[in-house]
Amino acid sequence: MFKVAVTDDRYGSYAEEKNVLKEIGAELIILDPEKKEEFDRGIVEADALLVNLHPMTDDLISKLDKCKVISRYGVGYDNVDVEAATKKGIWVARVPDYSIEDVSDQALALLMACVRKIAYKDRMIRNGKWNLHDDQPCHRIKDGVLGLIGYGSISRRFHEKTIGLGLSKVLVYDPFVDDETIKSNGGIPADLATILNDSDFISIHAPLTETTRGMIGKDQLQLMKKGAILINTSRGPVLNEVDVTEALKAGIITGAGLDVFETEPLPVDSLLRKLDNVVLSDHTGWYSEESKKELKTKVALNVVSVLKGGKPVYPVNEI
Repeated sequence: MFKVAVTDDRYGSYAEEKNVLKEIGAELIILDPEKKEEFDRGIVEADALLVNLHPMTDDLISKLDKCKVISRYGVGYDNVDVEAATKKGIWVARVPDYSIEDVSDQALALLMACVRKIAYKDRMIRNGKWNLHDDQPCHRIKDGVLGLIGYGSISRRFHEKTIGLGLSKVLVYDPFVDDETIKSNGGIPADLATILNDSDFISIHAPLTETTRGMIGKDQLQLMKKGAILINTSRGPVLNEVDVTEALKAGIITGAGLDVFETEPLPVDSLLRKLDNVVLSDHTGWYSEESKKELKTKVALNVVSVLKGGKPVYPVNEI
């Protein structure tokens, strides 16, 4: 019997995974990283790992003599040392297409909330305030310029959802997407500096890599319009959080909608918590009941495919 281990329990229930794994008669084991001896023994004995947020480091992967695949719950895989896994002959897999609707909805919701100052007005009205127009002036979306940094499936779906807003144009920066693809979807290819200079609203949809880490910092923020709004539903470290906080405090940009952060959960002493011109959410863009079910099913399908002698449905590496 195959053993498949979950490295960190975030869901409590694993009905979807078990339903998929029963095809190969695999046993599902839920591990607790806090119980180190039991955890170490569990990953060593596992034929496959289902990984959520637990760091799969070189040191940890070096212990996996039996494991054939590490399948991650999510689009990103920056907590998995892919090079170490590849050297060990272990497949790394992910689920890149489970939350396209949900993250694009979240980006749109954050954009609208920032434009109309919804979170700020909600807080003020609950405290007895009224007639708040002068506190944080609102401007129309219509005729504005949207800039998209990254143009994968989520960004493209977000782009589709903004078509009815009356934007004057949508600028797109993604060095890995050809100009014709961008144009065919109604976007205008642009370099990063043009996006920063010309956009009223910027939405980031870039994966976290060594190239994108900290790609929006002080210098880039200085290029943005004073009234610009910044949305991030990708990965927190794509932004330099200290620089973004200072830009919001100084009015260099007028607002931000942030679903992801450099440290999660957002620390209680984070200055972002004190700012009225930022809308915060708890890395929840991926979530709907439908997307959770899809994620849990597909992460297990990667495992079944490998343990049946094939490759993952959604491979990250080649071995």
